[in-house]
Amino acid sequence: MAKAKIIGTGIYVPGDPIDNPELMKLAGIEFDAAKHEERLGIRARHIALLRGIPETTADFAEKAARAALADAGVDPREVGLFVVGTDTPEFVSPATAILVQGRLQGGETDAGAYDVGASCASFTIALDQAARVLAAEPGLRYAVVAGVYDMPAHIRPGDAFGWSIFADGAGAVVLERVADDDPSGYVTGRQRTDGTQWNFIGVYAGGTRKPVTRELLDKGEYGLELLQRLPGDRNVKLWPPLVRATVEKAGKALSDLDHVIFTQINRSVIEEVMGILGLPMEMTTCVMDRYGYTGSACVPMAFHHAVKEGRIRSGGLVCLVASGAGFAVGSNLFVY
Repeated sequence: MAKAKIIGTGIYVPGDPIDNPELMKLAGIEFDAAKHEERLGIRARHIALLRGIPETTADFAEKAARAALADAGVDPREVGLFVVGTDTPEFVSPATAILVQGRLQGGETDAGAYDVGASCASFTIALDQAARVLAAEPGLRYAVVAGVYDMPAHIRPGDAFGWSIFADGAGAVVLERVADDDPSGYVTGRQRTDGTQWNFIGVYAGGTRKPVTRELLDKGEYGLELLQRLPGDRNVKLWPPLVRATVEKAGKALSDLDHVIFTQINRSVIEEVMGILGLPMEMTTCVMDRYGYTGSACVPMAFHHAVKEGRIRSGGLVCLVASGAGFAVGSNLFVY
């Protein structure tokens, strides 16, 4: 038997941080910054477009992956699988992971490469899939899983909601196939989905149902669209039972957990969820104060900081939980 083990992490964000007052000037919008910081915890973010930086999704993913490989001490040519979790891909086709493979390995190899698109839950689901593939395939030794986000590329001018929330970033991990007797490694994951709720928020133009046309552009029906307001208590209801179910699936208890990381969109929600679970805030990591909301990148970015800042240590049992529109939810449980 074998399993997958995280041996390296890396992140990337473009340019200098943009705080809330500067964001209002650069984007030409107005919002209550004090309320924003108090409720959501978002104080700054990185946005390539507003800094005039010519980088997009594939650039972010490539640089986070390079950082993770350097952290792991692994040559990119040794990687047998590249998985990118995102709902803001470089192109509709080909997959962003294919571009990342080409940039890191420089040409045709035997590596596999594909994207996972499950809204902002894409990274957790990609990690679960990659870990299972690595454990099942003796010919694979290393895999790279990246979560990446470039929603600002889809935000329309004057959209105060979009500009104040969403930001650019990428986080990546390197997985190694190890023997089952290794004390560290991937344990399990869970998913929940409700596709009847597809029409709340998303990027609906650009696919086969709603191709981009001049008429569509003139009507402003493109890019990030909020069709219905999201239920404010959705994650409060979803996350606690999902954490419990994930640890129970592995035959563990909440008391066995060392750290849990959630989607980084609202600090007050995370505080409420930790209270429901009966866990102290010291057992979680929040990074929305410095990065804003980076979708499928936010969980691996928070994980990277938790590791590098000593909140997650070798041997610790870690649970990751991410929610995405549509809606999709994924969790991971592993020993670091």
